[in-house]
Amino acid sequence: MTDHVTWGSCLCGDIRFETAAEPQGASMCHCGQCRKQSGGIWSSAYVKDSALTISGPVRWFEASPQAKRGFCGRCGSSLFWKAHDEDTTSFALGAVAAPTGLRIEKHIFVRDKGDFYEIADGVLQKD
Repeated sequence: MTDHVTWGSCLCGDIRFETAAEPQGASMCHCGQCRKQSGGIWSSAYVKDSALTISGPVRWFEASPQAKRGFCGRCGSSLFWKAHDEDTTSFALGAVAAPTGLRIEKHIFVRDKGDFYEIADGVLQKD
């Protein structure tokens, strides 16, 4: 645990989230769904659902039989990813207030990445 509270919000401020838990698994996802949702690469970290407080009118989209994605219905900010069978929620690192204190640990679904960029940061890459 840390004494730092990680918090963030959507662009318009209607939705806010926070956690006192240490975010885990900071990653960049290159799958087709994440690219379409975010317009590029989806970067996120996760915490246990019980450690995450979300306020505001989150809209959820059932992206697949395995997971849903949360966003702001007013400004369109992509904020959350939630697997149906897990007790954690991922939140967008781009929505987190600085300083985050986080570093990307891995790139995932790199086999599906867009052809318009290269991954050259030396961080672990997983297909």
